[in-house]
Amino acid sequence: MANAGLVLTNDNCVGCNKCIGVCSCMGAMTADRNENEQNIIKVNGDRCISCGACFDACEHNAREFIDDTERFFSDLKRGENISILIAPAFLANYPKEYESVLGGLKKLGVKHMISVSFGADITTWGYINYIQKYGFMGGISQPCPAVVSYIERYVPELLPKLFPVQSPMMCAAIYATKTMKITDKLAFISPCIAKKNEIESKRGKGLISYNVTFDHLMKYARENGISGPSCKDEIEYGLGSVYPMPGGLKENVYWFLGEDAYVRQCEGESHMYHYLTANKERLAKGNTPYLFVDALNCAQGCLYGTGTEPSKNATDDVLMEMMRIKKASKNSKYRDTWSRKLTPAQRLKQLNKQFSHLDLNDYLCDYTDMSKECSYNIPNQHELEKIYTDMGKTSAASRKINCACCGYESCEEMATAIHNGFNHKENCIHYINDQVEIEKNNAVNLANEVALEKQMIAGQHQNIIDTIESINERFETVYLAVDEMARGNEQSAGECTDISQNMQVLSEFCRDLNDSTQNINNLINELTANNKEVMTVASQTNLLALNASIEAARAGEAGRGFAVVAGEINQLASTSHATANKSNESQEKIMEAIKKIQGDADKLSDIITSINEKTMNLAAVSQEIAASNETILNAAEGVKNSLKGLTTI
Repeated sequence: MANAGLVLTNDNCVGCNKCIGVCSCMGAMTADRNENEQNIIKVNGDRCISCGACFDACEHNAREFIDDTERFFSDLKRGENISILIAPAFLANYPKEYESVLGGLKKLGVKHMISVSFGADITTWGYINYIQKYGFMGGISQPCPAVVSYIERYVPELLPKLFPVQSPMMCAAIYATKTMKITDKLAFISPCIAKKNEIESKRGKGLISYNVTFDHLMKYARENGISGPSCKDEIEYGLGSVYPMPGGLKENVYWFLGEDAYVRQCEGESHMYHYLTANKERLAKGNTPYLFVDALNCAQGCLYGTGTEPSKNATDDVLMEMMRIKKASKNSKYRDTWSRKLTPAQRLKQLNKQFSHLDLNDYLCDYTDMSKECSYNIPNQHELEKIYTDMGKTSAASRKINCACCGYESCEEMATAIHNGFNHKENCIHYINDQVEIEKNNAVNLANEVALEKQMIAGQHQNIIDTIESINERFETVYLAVDEMARGNEQSAGECTDISQNMQVLSEFCRDLNDSTQNINNLINELTANNKEVMTVASQTNLLALNASIEAARAGEAGRGFAVVAGEINQLASTSHATANKSNESQEKIMEAIKKIQGDADKLSDIITSINEKTMNLAAVSQEIAASNETILNAAEGVKNSLKGLTTI
């Protein structure tokens, strides 16, 4: 995860890409999207050198920076022992408030107040002595921490060319701790955001605890009424006071070496870093005629540094005040060192005498190669092709538009940024235009389709109306059919009820028939019993007749009449027996007929019962049909009304 860094994006960002366009560090500004899918530009603290270019470019006040002002005042209130180092530009920016603000800080407990102009004099002494001692030609000045950060991160080839002499701030801090024996925490009253990076770097040596920028200090002082009796810095200084001006270091060196020692002056974030990158090979090999390059990030020097109040940039008041300070510095107790009457060699002799008690090695430093952490990948041709295709850049011309609306100078740089995750294709205005054109064409096609659909719908609407009218006509037929069916159903229901009643009568008849046949069956059984008795009597009579015949025969003539009677009796007995037998045969036939009648009557009864049940069900169904007919008619009426409504659409 990227370090938050010193420069932050706030909610005012509109994603206009201007900050990308002025940033010299690939990947320091990254295009992202907020929760509303709007383009916003964030700052990658690991890659940012805190040059402040984005502050100058942003019209929306979307950039903020952090320093140690709040912590500085909090520690003062807690009673921490703190002394301050004051940048030369502070007096030029606040000539009327300078002494009262320092007085207010003194009242809050600040111990010592040392102007970094004195540290700048040490830096000048160190540069000249290092050049003369080591023949260090064609180097790059290092008082500007943004320039040093850029070289450490993006042009490591130039690290050997950076002057190893400390900046005025660090020279003042080293002098305060080593020579003045100050043990307090040190705070730098600073015109520069990037000074915090220097303070926290290896070359900072942990000597300074706070970077308190002019902007945040004065805002705090005004809001909290920080002021006090007039108070000044403690150490006099010379031309070091002009270091904040563009070419301030160059002017100091010229003062001691003469103008034959040519110093290349270069400043301004829009030019400085391009110059270093474009000339890195020449500078690295020492193929220049320069004594050194006086490099500053800010076009107007530290007078209008990144940590100063923006309102100060609107006029030349600060610059004119610096001119007054420059003139006054010639009247310090070291005026022989800075006297116009002396030759450069005589002034240098006086400078060396002034700092003869210092050891140059105490004021030297080295640098850190941070380029590995800030490197990025250059896409190969295949990777570029894939990115271009994804962006809709299918033609050679579309890949050379180079409009810079995305913040990059060329489409290839934009593709490189996308390849490394620093940007996204939606931040390309031509990609968006192409997408809009596609969407516009889609919208036109859709509109045409809608028009056709409307025509089709209009035709279908007429068809629907015609169909509805046809359906209405058919509904009239349905009404008649249902009505007729209802009447028929009512008649059927009545007939079913009559049939059920007649079937009930018939069922009762079957039950009576069964009862009658059962009575007949009982009588026949009685007749059978009587026949048996008749046959028994006939048998007995026949036996008596036989006995009478035998006795008549024995009686002879006397028994002849009795014999005739006996014969008649025998004949009657035979006839009775035959009649009884014949009656039994008839009874059997009658029984078989009765049984058949009873079986048929049972079957008829079952059939009648089944028919009766079905008739009752049919009657119930008829009633349900009648109710359903009413429902059907109501539903049909509702559909008809709805269809009438549709025809009015």
